[in-house]
Amino acid sequence: MKILLAEDDARLRRNIVHILKKEFHNVTEAENGQEALDYTLTEQYDLVILDWMMPHLSGLQVCKQLRNTGFNGSILMLTARDDTEDIIKGLDSGADDYIVKPFKIEELLARVRALLRRKDKVIEQVIQIDQLQLNVDSRVFMYNNKVVDLTKNEFLLLEYLFINKGRVLTREQICIYIWGYDYDVSNNSLDALVKLVRKKIDDSQSKSRIQNVRGIGYKLRED
Repeated sequence: MKILLAEDDARLRRNIVHILKKEFHNVTEAENGQEALDYTLTEQYDLVILDWMMPHLSGLQVCKQLRNTGFNGSILMLTARDDTEDIIKGLDSGADDYIVKPFKIEELLARVRALLRRKDKVIEQVIQIDQLQLNVDSRVFMYNNKVVDLTKNEFLLLEYLFINKGRVLTREQICIYIWGYDYDVSNNSLDALVKLVRKKIDDSQSKSRIQNVRGIGYKLRED
């Protein structure tokens, strides 16, 4: 999917772009409202993510102008405003959804998936690897056709590994996905989480499904 992200906070923008690209989206980034609007004049986007407060043009102004010019893609607003009146104002301007800062990356990804599903139902919702099955939509994980009881973070770890099956994910990427872009956890926390998940999905007669890639991070073993 083609996504335009307009966010003037450089660090947050880089983190969001990084994660969206890891989800195999084609992402264009803009650092202010006018730049975002200019991009939409020459490119077609499935989703536009707009920060509310930006230089030159606010996210609210960009949203209104996009709808006035006939843009029919999805629009997601990022805002520090959690007042009901402001939220209503954003939705009335043409936004499809909003997310209040600070937020966790997995919450943002969930909103992105939901908005893109409305446009295109082809997105893979059930990922099957041998006896393991992960349902992204219902957030259910099954092993040998039996539901596995997982904590929120355990599911997020498996979700990220399954979505990126066969690819090596760095510790930083995984931590951002689970605990958010401003995470403050140690490597031991991630290793402990992996250990807990392994106990729930591994067969003692076989190698662990979650492979440790020394010095880098983890990947999901497919063989």
